[in-house]
Amino acid sequence: MRDFWRHSGFHLLERDAAGRLAVTDDFLRAYYLRPEVHPVEESCDAERALHTELMRSPRREVLEREIDAMRDPDARDNYRILLRFRRRLLEAGTVERCYTDLFKGGVDIPPLFIDQMANVILRNLLAECDDPLRLRAAELFFREQKLAVVDGHPMLADLEVLEMRAAQGAAGTSALGRLIAEAQGSLGSQDLDVLDRGNAQSYWERESRYDTAISLAFGGASVEALCRVIEAWVAHFLGVQCSVTPLRRIDERRWAWHVGLDAESSALLNRIWNDEDVDEAQMRRIVALFRLDFADPADLRPDLAGQPVYLALAADADGAVRMKPQNLLVKLPLAARS
Repeated sequence: MRDFWRHSGFHLLERDAAGRLAVTDDFLRAYYLRPEVHPVEESCDAERALHTELMRSPRREVLEREIDAMRDPDARDNYRILLRFRRRLLEAGTVERCYTDLFKGGVDIPPLFIDQMANVILRNLLAECDDPLRLRAAELFFREQKLAVVDGHPMLADLEVLEMRAAQGAAGTSALGRLIAEAQGSLGSQDLDVLDRGNAQSYWERESRYDTAISLAFGGASVEALCRVIEAWVAHFLGVQCSVTPLRRIDERRWAWHVGLDAESSALLNRIWNDEDVDEAQMRRIVALFRLDFADPADLRPDLAGQPVYLALAADADGAVRMKPQNLLVKLPLAARS
């Protein structure tokens, strides 16, 4: 199988008997090498000494006085944040358990770490995937996107890449780049290829550059690919089988359950369900709608058995799409397990 997302940290982890990612010393060391905590020329002796010790013994207990001894207040703050994340990882034992436990209480780590966990978890569960469109669709789970509506179809491109290229003054010639610029304003022309079945194999040459766009048009290959990723995510974490189908619209007036895949779609679905006014501009923010059906009705709460769950993905007022895949883990109406 071809390698992909080589910077995710997947190769530093080990699969346990259940196929989950067991935390290793090398995985912890990779975080100590991040620029936020790696010593620089101006670092004091206390900071250098602690870093050396952690590289030697990644699970070593760190005393508060060792952090207090650091001269740089930013270094002290960064270490405290990283060590809080390390504590969660070590207590959980696996990246998946750390990820799910995080949303059972207060989230006390930066979004960057949450996205990185989603990235490496997806790298694990898609390890045997040979469909580039599925891999590109999975990027929505851990990388923010920018929406442009082109000929009535929703197109998504990586927000960070677009902003970086705009800041560098990079100009491209692609039609999508020009349309994104015209539709969204200030990002400038970007040379981005739209990934589809015809050119999907080019993904392997650029899989860590995040410089392709996809169309989530109803009936297209990319929206179907996203459905398969959602199914795999639910099965991996929750141990239940489901099927996800794209929709043009929700025909039920009073559906039984919905889950927004981001903050915007959660708010929109709630307002629609409660018969509150939703204007046309807000409706245009909806990027995709889905129907999720469980293979075994007994996996749902008894009062909802046999009912579909509707999903939505939406952009905010600035056209940013920030998917929250954790919503699929904490908001599905699963039956209680003994």
